[in-house]
Amino acid sequence: MSKKSMQAILVNEYGGPNVLKGAIVERPQPQADEVLVRIVYAAVIPLDYKIRNGWLQNVFPITLPYIPGFYASGVVEEIGQSVTEFKPGDRIFGMIRGAYAEYGIATIQELVKMPDNLPFEDAAAIKAGAEAAWKALFTEGELLSGQTVLVHAAAGGVGQFAVQLAKWKGATVIATASTPNLDFVKSLGADQVIDYTTTNFEDTAKEVDLVVDSVGGETETRSWSVLKKGGILVSLTQDPSQENAQKHGVTAKFNTKFPTREDLYSLTELIAEGTIKAEIDSIFPLSQADKALKKSEARHGRGRILLNMNSI
Repeated sequence: MSKKSMQAILVNEYGGPNVLKGAIVERPQPQADEVLVRIVYAAVIPLDYKIRNGWLQNVFPITLPYIPGFYASGVVEEIGQSVTEFKPGDRIFGMIRGAYAEYGIATIQELVKMPDNLPFEDAAAIKAGAEAAWKALFTEGELLSGQTVLVHAAAGGVGQFAVQLAKWKGATVIATASTPNLDFVKSLGADQVIDYTTTNFEDTAKEVDLVVDSVGGETETRSWSVLKKGGILVSLTQDPSQENAQKHGVTAKFNTKFPTREDLYSLTELIAEGTIKAEIDSIFPLSQADKALKKSEARHGRGRILLNMNSI
């Protein structure tokens, strides 16, 4: 393989996991304000299979063929001529489009330097779950110490961070999880864990200040009644019903604000020092990206799924 080529996963057509194909492609070159990153771990997130299935063509137009993946950790390989913030050899994480590959390109605004004590595995989970949890709880959810939050799918890639961050803030945490994940979610610090396979959460959770919903659909519909007047529902999957929000005297939000860079640094420090732990469900080699996405789509994981470029 020549120096300027790399291994990557290509999607040539929309469809199931079988449309993911390993390929040798040209290594991208950074523009003036860009950085070339040698990727160590890429995060596998639900957005990846939703795009691959062709479900988001209207809201997320993409040119076929494309390399999937958005979030990763790695090492700066090369910098564009106007880049001064990073240098080759820096350990970084962030948004790197086309992350299912040995190398990817990012702008300087999309990358964050890693503290020395932060492992690459944990770093890959920050933009892919921890940042979304911070956004849902604090940027959108305005959660304060002493309030009560209901976190749905608390064992998942976002939920696991939401439980821990809410406890760190001093909130009371009610969480939903399936039977095999109850003890795990308790170990994250949840005050009450509801087994959604046996119990209707709305029969137990009452007068909640904030609902963090990464499930959507029927779960959202059933969540309105658990909120106290003036409470907030933050959806991570869809634009929530403003009509239902009005009917229940609450606020409904979806993806409009993002954490500041300072917030992201705070979050990174919390993970680096071990205050917040990143649970990794499983790690697949790049060649098994189809299996990784199949597992993601089954939605029964515990924590984040990663692809490891060092075991292609």
